[in-house]
Amino acid sequence: MIKKFKSSLRIAFLSGLALLMVSCKAVVLDPKGVIASDERTLIFTAVGLMLIVVIPVFIMTFMFAWKYRASNSQATYDPHWTHSTLLEVVVWSVSGIIVAILATITWISSHRLDPYKPLDVITKPVNIQVIALDWKWLFIYPEENIATINYIKLPVNVPINFKITSDAPMNSFWIPQLGGQIYAMTGMQTQLHLMATNVGQYGGGSANFSGAGFSGMRFVASVGSQEDFEQWVSEVRQSANTLNDGEYIQIEKPSENTPVTYYSSVRPGLYHDVILKFMMPNANLPSRF
Repeated sequence: MIKKFKSSLRIAFLSGLALLMVSCKAVVLDPKGVIASDERTLIFTAVGLMLIVVIPVFIMTFMFAWKYRASNSQATYDPHWTHSTLLEVVVWSVSGIIVAILATITWISSHRLDPYKPLDVITKPVNIQVIALDWKWLFIYPEENIATINYIKLPVNVPINFKITSDAPMNSFWIPQLGGQIYAMTGMQTQLHLMATNVGQYGGGSANFSGAGFSGMRFVASVGSQEDFEQWVSEVRQSANTLNDGEYIQIEKPSENTPVTYYSSVRPGLYHDVILKFMMPNANLPSRF
């Protein structure tokens, strides 16, 4: 009977695990960047520590249910038992130690993985300004003087400094395989520092519901060599599109599943004016604002 029970339990566990693997593509657990890798380690560490409590609880639950089943006449019956000092010490000591360890790890990692903290890398970073729109992402490369919609190109092993705002409802910028999410808010600027360590195509998008077109608010983060990045910049500069005030009026209008678009030049100060129009509505901004 016991062997049959253990066999059934093993089959149920493996079936559940297989179903989870098939139905869910856990990209967070397949990091391709230094920040995402550290975040995965943090997840595994926290889960491992909590399993120190969870696993024994599940094991004892099945053991107690089996030992004190109605058909087991050999089980000790002690309805007056109410307290065990040893049991109390073990339960609270283990829980307290785990909480203390988790608190320490959280404190250290919160500072080490601060999204505003630049990466400790000597390589010159690539700066990208991000504007969340309804329902698309506008990426401006201020030093290259180019822009894209729903697509970014990144050189591998080079730090990327994102400055993020919104010209629409609050949103959330996220590339799961490169690092954690951070919010994009109107009239404000947030920052995110990432660095890809593997060449490839990585999905990004919004992690915050922002309306009807939210599901199509996705983009591709393509990572290649430095030479690939420079060649791509040269190709974008050949585009016939330019991001001036008139063009921005059109792209800020709500649209769903917007295709990738390149802009060979960007009106200087556009990103900062998007922020200022909410912070200083009476300021002397360009006519567009």
